[in-house]
Amino acid sequence: MYAVIKTGGKQYRVTPNEVLKLERLPVETGRRLAFNEVLAVDTGAGLEVGAPLVAGAMVTATVLEQTHAPTVLVFKKKRRHNYRRKNGHRQDLTVVRIGEILTDGRQPSAEPEAAPAESQAAAEPATAADRPVKAKPKKVPATAPAKKKSTAGAAKSKTEAKAAKKAPAKRPAKKKE
Repeated sequence: MYAVIKTGGKQYRVTPNEVLKLERLPVETGRRLAFNEVLAVDTGAGLEVGAPLVAGAMVTATVLEQTHAPTVLVFKKKRRHNYRRKNGHRQDLTVVRIGEILTDGRQPSAEPEAAPAESQAAAEPATAADRPVKAKPKKVPATAPAKKKSTAGAAKSKTEAKAAKKAPAKRPAKKKE
């Protein structure tokens, strides 16, 4: 038995007790959720394909953890232009274990507590007092000493600097033996 569900703009082929890494869903760890966007179901009697969704089909899952994907490095370079940019990206993921695949409008054995289709605003607390306070990281002052400006070459004017560039370097005279 398997089903094809749609979440996070992607489609996944799922079976019961399978562990999946999905795009971040606004659900706490340990909560159950239901995927109502089921595109196809195979119960063993034949494949039922929706147009676009299978009527009365639902897949339940339990959130195991909220995590990040491995770092993907993004490196840009233009040769001979001294242009190099290196960035990294870690995608936020939700790890879920698929529970039941339900068809014909059947309800799950225990009612799911959340649905992934909820918006991020609906998942956040309603008042400012209910929101958790995040500690801001302290900024550490730089300990490197300040660079001193050299005043040796500041006395030259622009014309003297140009003349010094144009003048050929003098070579020491060769000694005759």
